[in-house]
Amino acid sequence: MSESPSLTERELCAWARVVGRLAAAGGRFVCLYGELGAGKSTLVRAALRGAGVEGSIPSPTFTLINRHVGRQGTALYHADLYRLHDPAELTDIGWSELLDTGRAVFVEWADRVPAQLPTERWDIHLSFVSDPERRRLKSRAVGNAPALPSVVESEPC
Repeated sequence: MSESPSLTERELCAWARVVGRLAAAGGRFVCLYGELGAGKSTLVRAALRGAGVEGSIPSPTFTLINRHVGRQGTALYHADLYRLHDPAELTDIGWSELLDTGRAVFVEWADRVPAQLPTERWDIHLSFVSDPERRRLKSRAVGNAPALPSVVESEPC
């Protein structure tokens, strides 16, 4: 697992934009892990911006899955499984269809459904550090997924 030094929100967003472009181009499944408030939603919003999503990007906390449109009409999906009580509930939200879209899928709280995750994916872990303005980022490619990009500096989100 690749671990970065602690990142500011600007640095995290810059990296996430690159991840979003690559995820959209390759139809990657991206799993996010971390405590409440660690920055998962911030990372997904920046990734979706990097993939070309414009306008409002609401959290799917209550709908569980939101569909967005990126560059050239490409569908992208954002799931938030925080409110999921049992992995069996995935059937009701169309999880199997989500796995088969071939499109980029970003899943917050992926740790709630470890047995239902695809074997090829990107895992991104965010955690708190002593500085409340920074986060630790750990990332890894799982299965045959290509490596994630290294942390880069770019425009803020």
